[in-house]
Amino acid sequence: MDIEKNKNEDAMKQLISKMRRKQDEVHLGGGEKKIAKQHAKGKMTARERINALIDKGSRTLEVGELVGDGMYEEYGGCPSGGVVVVIGYVSKRQCVIVANDATVKAGAWFPITAKKNLRAQEISIENRLPIIYLVDSAGVFLPMQDEIFPDKEHFGRIFRNNSIMSSMGITQIAAIMGACVAGGAYLPILSDEALIVDKTGSIFLAGSYLVKAAIGEDIDNETLGGAVTHCEVSGVTDYKSKDDADCLKSIRKLMDKLGAPATAGFSYEKPVEPKKDPKDICSVVPSARTSPYSMHELLDHLLDDSDFEEYKAEYGKTILCGVGRIEGWAVGIVANQRKVVKSKKGEMQFGGVIYSDSADKAARFIMNCNQKKIPLVFLHDVTGFMVGSRSEHGGIIKDGAKMVSAMSNSVVPKFSFIIGNSYGAGNYAMCGKAYDPRLIYAWPTAQLAVMSGEAAAKTLLQIEVAGLKAQGKEISEEKEKKLLDTITQRYTEQTSPYYAAARLWVDGIIDPRDTRKVISMGIEAANQAPIAKAYSVGVIQT
Repeated sequence: MDIEKNKNEDAMKQLISKMRRKQDEVHLGGGEKKIAKQHAKGKMTARERINALIDKGSRTLEVGELVGDGMYEEYGGCPSGGVVVVIGYVSKRQCVIVANDATVKAGAWFPITAKKNLRAQEISIENRLPIIYLVDSAGVFLPMQDEIFPDKEHFGRIFRNNSIMSSMGITQIAAIMGACVAGGAYLPILSDEALIVDKTGSIFLAGSYLVKAAIGEDIDNETLGGAVTHCEVSGVTDYKSKDDADCLKSIRKLMDKLGAPATAGFSYEKPVEPKKDPKDICSVVPSARTSPYSMHELLDHLLDDSDFEEYKAEYGKTILCGVGRIEGWAVGIVANQRKVVKSKKGEMQFGGVIYSDSADKAARFIMNCNQKKIPLVFLHDVTGFMVGSRSEHGGIIKDGAKMVSAMSNSVVPKFSFIIGNSYGAGNYAMCGKAYDPRLIYAWPTAQLAVMSGEAAAKTLLQIEVAGLKAQGKEISEEKEKKLLDTITQRYTEQTSPYYAAARLWVDGIIDPRDTRKVISMGIEAANQAPIAKAYSVGVIQT
């Protein structure tokens, strides 16, 4: 490995180390004291419950691990959004697991908590995956109820999804392992089967204090809605468990009896390791984000046997398209090329920029993958579409629209990874979050924004200075520089992958060496949802 690659690897590993420290912090939830309090009640934490539930030694993929990072500080924060979501294997069946974290504000729902729960259900719906809810929540976080309760994508949408998922035949199992109150009580009862843990689980529309205030009845929570009440008197719940471990064991037994899923029939062969060690993928992307690198080399570390059958290799070179396999699964790759390349006319083209020819090529390739039922993988390192009179006169808008239309209407599953830049309309064309990728993850080197921090800061500075001058105010060079630094810092913070992960614009930040695993688990999930409609791109400009 040469000096430059060593520098790249060292820089990437430093970013990975920062990511691991943040993850370790998040995994503590509400902190060690809250964890000890949970244990004192005879209860496991959310992460302990998941670890006890999944098959030993099996792979997992966490969704929304860094959700809520840096948000709701005035309320003490909300690590992981107060809920842990994992795609994993229970009794050898791949499924989605959603576990409330009672160490974070007693598992109360913040606005981002609702968004994360809906994302978990979306993954279950799109892939027809069974979903398991481990319920332990005090309900809506009342100081923010106006941002959680009434709108279409708020709390109530979860129960609507419960009902729709049931009608679709998607298995839903809920375990009441702590509090389950008010509107939240509908979630486990709208599931196929509900378990409840004796003495620690309780479910009711109104707790004992509210009952006393509303109708004057004196009653304790256990008598009102505990395991004995709902398993022996009301019949609301189906199984009574003596403790958390017993409950999780019962869930495993229920999952063990599920019938086999239908499949989409995506091509799969025995996996082969890449010829270039996947562990060395960290050495490919330069530490300086403006430096060029070869996406071909990155693919050598990603694809089985480093085998990439490239489509239109000599045309539209700023986007690479082609087919290969990842852990045995056939994939269609659409990747931005960061090297400066020559166009078909011999003109030099900037790496990371989408030109008319590359957009046209990508659109046709995406259509071909849909025709052949090949899942699509998008690798972002894009600064946007080419601008200027030559591009406009050449029809860049219609060619970009063609790519967006072909990608938007895809019926095969799409997976997106933000390797470096993902700016402006380039993010859209490369299947950003708005275009329904089954999974979208960022590398620690990622940035998401309308444009680069430097370009945006200079634009915003010009607007601000013009506004001051319109008011008759002069600004010194020193003040102008200070203003530019302030704007740059604010904008750069918003382009960070952590900012995106906190808001669930991406499903998380991953170690680049885990990219093959994420794609493989994602396609395995998608293969459980047969494609239901024919592919059509509608009307496009030619």
